[in-house]
This record gives sequence, C-alpha cells and structure tokens, in this order.
Amino acid sequence: MRKAVAIIAAVLLAGFSILPYDAMGAPASGVFQGAWPYSAPPAGHYNSFIPGYLLPFGSPYNELVEMPLAFYLWQKNEFIPVLATQWKMEAGGRAFTVSLRPGVRWSDGSAFTSADVAATFHIGYLFGFLAWRNISGIETPNDQTVVFRFTTPASIALRTILRVNIRPRSVYAALADRAKPFAEQRMALTDEPVRTLTDDVRRFRPRESVASGPFRIDPSSITEAQLTLVKNPTSFAANQVQFDRIVLFNGETPQITPLALSKQIDYATHAFPPATDKQFQELGVRVLRAPSYVGPAIFFNHRLSPLNRKEVRQAIAFAVNRDQNGTIALGPSGRGVKMLTGFSDNLADNWLTADVKGKLNSYRYDPARAAQILTRAGFRKGADGVWVSDKSERMEFELSVPPEFADWSASAEDVASQLNRFGFRMTVRGVPNPQHILNINEGRFQIALRTWGAGNPHPFFAFSQDLFNHNYVVNAVTRGMDFNLRQKTDAMGETDLASMVDSSGAGTNIARQKSAVSRLALAFNELLPIVPLFERYSNSPVAEGVRATGWPRDDDPIYKNHLGTDSFVIIMIFNGTLRPAGR
Repeated sequence: MRKAVAIIAAVLLAGFSILPYDAMGAPASGVFQGAWPYSAPPAGHYNSFIPGYLLPFGSPYNELVEMPLAFYLWQKNEFIPVLATQWKMEAGGRAFTVSLRPGVRWSDGSAFTSADVAATFHIGYLFGFLAWRNISGIETPNDQTVVFRFTTPASIALRTILRVNIRPRSVYAALADRAKPFAEQRMALTDEPVRTLTDDVRRFRPRESVASGPFRIDPSSITEAQLTLVKNPTSFAANQVQFDRIVLFNGETPQITPLALSKQIDYATHAFPPATDKQFQELGVRVLRAPSYVGPAIFFNHRLSPLNRKEVRQAIAFAVNRDQNGTIALGPSGRGVKMLTGFSDNLADNWLTADVKGKLNSYRYDPARAAQILTRAGFRKGADGVWVSDKSERMEFELSVPPEFADWSASAEDVASQLNRFGFRMTVRGVPNPQHILNINEGRFQIALRTWGAGNPHPFFAFSQDLFNHNYVVNAVTRGMDFNLRQKTDAMGETDLASMVDSSGAGTNIARQKSAVSRLALAFNELLPIVPLFERYSNSPVAEGVRATGWPRDDDPIYKNHLGTDSFVIIMIFNGTLRPAGR
C-alpha cells in the first residue's frame, strides 16, 4: 500500500495528470482543472441566492453556469454582451433598457426571457442587491426587453444590473412572485412578511443545476474532493467554449497547495503563503500577479467601548506596520495600503485630485504617534503595560479570523503580535468562514478580519462593501458591526455617510461623483470604521501547456480585470482564448 501511495505521489510531483479519467480509463481531453472551496451535499445545494450554493458567492465559475447580462473589461471600460445584446439609458437617465439575446434556452429546456431577469431582481431585493438603491420598478414589455426605472439617474446601474448573474424563473417563480410586490413597494427588510419570505428563500432547495451558460453542475460528480461542470449543449456559448468539462477541486489553500505544486490545477486564485510562492518559482510554475483591489481589514464591533471611539481605531492604524503585515501574509503579493480611503490605492488617481490626496493621513507606521493619540484621549498604561481607557476599560480583545484563509491567518497573528508589543492584549481565535461571516453579521465579535474594498472600478462598490455589507444597512435586524453612518467629522462637520455613498454613484455627471468620492475618502480616512491592512495581488499558479494553453503575456491588459468579480480566466474560457493543449 505504501509503495502504491509513493508511486502516485511521484506521478503527481512529476506534474502529470491522473484525474479525471473518461469511461475507457484514458485521460480525459478538453478538461480545465480549477479550484474553489464548496460544501458538498447535503450542506451544499443549488440555491444560488444563499450561502451553501455549490458555486458559492465569489466563485467566478458560476458565471459559466448562471451567466450575467454582460462581462466587463477594466482596461477598456467596456462591457461584453452575454445574455444581453445591447442596452441604453433613456428618459434623461431615469430608464435603463436592456435588450436580451434571442433564442437562448436554459438547460431544463425553458426559454430565457425578460421574466427570468425580473425574477432574479425581485428575489434579489430581499438580499440587498445594490441595484435596488436606484431602481423604482422593473417592466417587461416583451420577452426580449427589460426596462429598469430609476428614482434618480445612476451611471453605476451598468454594473449593478449588467453584472448580476441571472437565475431561471422556471426554478424560482413562486418565490419571485411573492417577492415582487415587496420590491415594488420598497417594503422594509425588517417587516414581518418580508422576513418570512426571506426565510422561505433560504430554506428553498432546487432539485438540479439549471444553466444558461456553457456548463452545468453534474450532480453525479460531486464529492468532498471535487465536482465537475459538464458542457451544456443548449447554451448559445457552447460552441465557442473549447473545453468539454471543468473540474473544480474543493478546498482552501492547505488542500489546494499540493495540487498546484504538482500542476494538477491549471489555475487557482487561492492566496498562497510566501514559502509556497517561492516553491512555484523554483519549480518553474508561472505565477500571475494581478491586482485584486481588495484585501483584509480590521473590523470593529462599534457597540463595544472604546472600539467605538475613532481615537482607538486611529491609534491601531499607526501601531500596525501594514507593509510588514502584507509581506508576512503574501510575500510580494501583499502590499500595505497607503492611503486608507476605503478603496484601492490603484484607483486613487482616477478619482482623487492631488489636493485631496494631500489631505489624507497616511497612518504610516508610528507607535509613538499611536501612544500620543491614546494619551490625549485620556488613556494610560497600567502596571502590567496594558493600555487602559479613561473609563478603566482594558485594551484586551479577541481577534477572530477564518483559519481556512492562510494569508488572513498569518495577517491576524502578525496584527496581534504588533498590538501586543504596543500594549494591547490580543488573542487570535479561528472561526470557520461560514460561521465567521454569520458572527460578524450578527455582531457576535470584538475585532475581526474581513474584506475591505471591491473588485470594481467605481469606488461606490468599495464603500458599499466597507460600510454597508457587514453593517445594519444590510443586516437590519442583527445590525452587524453597528457603525453609525451619521458621524461628526473634524473636516466636514456632521455627515451622513449612507447618503454620501449613494451620491458617489448617483447621476451621470462624473465630476459630481468624484466630488462625493473625495468627501467619502476624507471622512473614511478620519473615522476609520475599519482599518484596511494590505491589498492582495494574486499569486496564481498557471500550469501552462499541461491541459490549457493560450495564456496571454503578463503585461496583457486582460489581467487588469479583478480575478473574481470580472475574472479574466472566465472571460478567456468564454471567448475561446484559453483552449485545450494540443488543439
């Protein structure tokens, strides 16, 4: 038995593919092998509106199953038609008309129509789809046309509408019909009928994967180790996609690392630690380093004193060396945040003037400055060297982190170590990611690492992630981190951050949007509702030429796309750029 295991290990390390096999026992052709963590049934399911979906939120591979209306190219600021063929703003920016691709059929045989789009957005209202911050109503004048009516014009509608994955009405019709009047009346998500329906959606379990895209989930393939997306012959894109199957290996970084090192995976977006990154380079494995526009941030429970005081959060920002933190977590792919505006430093030149950037506090590593801030706020160090507030509150906290994310775990340990040296008492606690998200959304934490920023070229989406997603805006009942969006700032006085976020994406006048973004950046920089640590650049291994070929050069503009929300790999599979080796 040991000899057999050794032989298999040797084959893997040599870089040869032993999975998957076709029915005759020969290596399968036309297969792309990727990786993404999922929960196998019965925990895993086919309801893509809720956690537990087999291609969960954030997985780019769902774009090849439940396709969006359009893809997007960052470098060109250009949308690529997918389920939609064209779109236009009308009525002075108060209507957005989308024409749908004719002749599209779902894998269950039903026709793709405007009813599918409306059903998706009506149920999406229950889950805080950002489009509903602007939509006043949805009209379907015929099967191939959808008209979105806006309360106010909003250029960001192109993102909040065109980039949504459309679900099949044939599966969700009953729930969508119940959700429609709630959405049209803009009923509060806390109202009892809305909460009841939302619970019903969460309990709903479709029987199968129904796809509009070139692939569907093969239920017979699902194991704890891997699942397979098989070709959907009814898809309009079936012929242009060159692969017959996509195999997805299940797991976070520890599980995927040996597969990536042995070239069993053609591409992976997992955050590999510096030691593994070095191994890739030593083995001659190509590594893509594309910006992700996101990273981990320190989130605070603002119900807890003194974490609800900006001076404490500012002191923490000065006391943590973010460059060191990024390097420990991801080596050259972890780059400390410089501006602390709430959105990627890579986007700052597009939205902020030199004057605004000059007003930002960089919070460059300076423990002495951190101590000065706390002292001025009435804090002192106790006999044991731990900071104590003017209300005798010890700076002693638990820092929670999902242990599945190797880079975040390393980041959390380093943050705790740095703050302990500064005079806090930090204890790191690992909480599995699904439970960790639930804990944050329900306010059952002290300090935690979660995501800042967004894989989107418009800062509106980053601010929404930072200020809304784990806050009472989305979690109206449990209130999440409970950061009050009405704040007093030194520079601008009383501010309503929620209105400012809406203004940053409202209308079609980019100059006005830039003004709102600037004010938000200054407010965020002062208040620090969360403290971004570093921006993650991918260190994605590419098994070039093993099963897939056609990868562009490292300087190709396609790699400016976000690796998840606008995945360049998905676009290149969709348009045939990536193809099986040997074809």
